[in-house]
Amino acid sequence: MKILMVLTSHDRLGDTGRKTGFWLEELAAPYYVFKDAGAEVVLASPKGGRPPLDPKSSEPGSQTDATRRFEADGEANAALSNTSRLDGVTHEGFDAVFYPGGHGPLWDLAEDPASIRLIEMTLRAGKPVALVCHAPGVLRHAKAPDGKPLVEGKAVTGFTNTEEEAVGLTAIVPFLVEDELTRNGGVFSKAADWQPYVVGDGLLITGQNPASSGPAAERLQQYLDDR
Repeated sequence: MKILMVLTSHDRLGDTGRKTGFWLEELAAPYYVFKDAGAEVVLASPKGGRPPLDPKSSEPGSQTDATRRFEADGEANAALSNTSRLDGVTHEGFDAVFYPGGHGPLWDLAEDPASIRLIEMTLRAGKPVALVCHAPGVLRHAKAPDGKPLVEGKAVTGFTNTEEEAVGLTAIVPFLVEDELTRNGGVFSKAADWQPYVVGDGLLITGQNPASSGPAAERLQQYLDDR
């Protein structure tokens, strides 16, 4: 089993002067779901090399057993420091693709032609794609084979408007995940803020927030195990 995880390379939180990037729990929890199941995990990002970490995600209040395990894992950190360039990666050779969130993906992966192509071709090849928290926003430009929005008519979730409001970034982000998925015809559902919630619709799996990253990975792993 071989799984590709795609991380952001964007580190600026709009014009605030603050840093952003990927959210550590959303990488660490799925990473160990896959590794503990015996999968090979490959990391990629638009620029390659070490992707930026949202500094808030490594603060004590955001730490979990998985994040602490990742930070102490030399092999995992070496892989993180040497992510492949996304434009040099295809779905071939991988069984699934997983997108961790963080705010960064809203700026780069959502507009990245290589990311859009990867999502479209992975699904067309009959392989699953899972995305959590802000990462479902990178589906905004992806198309189904008939040219319609990929999420049109599909059950999806992602970081909600009320969760974005709670972190005070509604006016900073380039778009709101919930609004964008709905605008593109997605059948958006959600749980209470910050509660784990995962939706599966065929090959597409989405999770609402950081707490949903482990469960989304487990749903993806179960799908692969059941094939």
